[in-house]
Amino acid sequence: MSWVFLTSDCVLKLKKPVRFPFLDFSTIEAREFYCRQELRLNARLAPGVYLGLRALQWHDGEFSVLPPERLPAPGQTLDWLVLMHRLPEQRMLHRLIAQGQVTEVDIDKLVGLLGRFYRHAMTLPVQAEEYVARFHREQASNREVMLRPQFELHHAGLALDRMDRALVTYAELLYEPCTRGRIVEGHGDLRPEHVCLVDPPVIIDCLEFNAQLRQVDPFDEVAFLGLECGLAGADWLMPRLIAGLSAALDDRPPAALIHLYTAQRALLRARLAMAHLLDPQPRAPQKWAPLAQRCVQRALAALDDLDGYCPLSDATALAAS
Repeated sequence: MSWVFLTSDCVLKLKKPVRFPFLDFSTIEAREFYCRQELRLNARLAPGVYLGLRALQWHDGEFSVLPPERLPAPGQTLDWLVLMHRLPEQRMLHRLIAQGQVTEVDIDKLVGLLGRFYRHAMTLPVQAEEYVARFHREQASNREVMLRPQFELHHAGLALDRMDRALVTYAELLYEPCTRGRIVEGHGDLRPEHVCLVDPPVIIDCLEFNAQLRQVDPFDEVAFLGLECGLAGADWLMPRLIAGLSAALDDRPPAALIHLYTAQRALLRARLAMAHLLDPQPRAPQKWAPLAQRCVQRALAALDDLDGYCPLSDATALAAS
């Protein structure tokens, strides 16, 4: 969706003129709007990292990059870019996980950032029926991609069938975040690649192009981060993230809801991985099927945990909280 240009200390991000079902960058006006959205939204979790907007100018056969305050200027504005401070690559969470260098102190600081963010995030009045319907729509999209015969994803049909049943059996669990007013405008794409464990930590690359995808239960979003950390090799992070967020928000959702979120996110991740292979020239084609297969296994494991759920004990715990 974007081209990213790196210098020694800065990053310039240029949105591609593309249109997909979930975004539209096809006009220069749209790209300028979403550049401004990117600056606004990322200021919440990455203050000081996003430095401003730049106009890509063409004049007398040369390109230049100008801040908006220097416009109008001779020449034509061809496009818009986001200017960022370049973060230390060695402190990105996925790199630290790969090197076995993530500490509990790092994660506690990250949870502190997320807790403050979600406490002050805008609460959104999403209806419970619509919230549950979104999960079913994602399931339909998962089936359309994952069950294509050319992909041969083992146990994908089993995982999807079990997830369908779980969404019906545990629908009341999905009503709970809406009835408790826990749906907020979140990050939308909370992955280790977007977390930098500097001091204090920052989180970049908020999903700016689709407001609905930012409408999340904080525990769903953090379960996604925990899933991604587990796929990267750090399974210990999921329980610490969930426990830390529960304490920060003084809210303890049923364990079954976390299992349900984890299974749904794992299947979504499997679908997105395989969707790369639908591109005419997929990048790193050998990567996606193994990743999707691991995600299917993660979904099945979460659904196994869900099968062991005791509604009575969780309802008691929820009432006590």
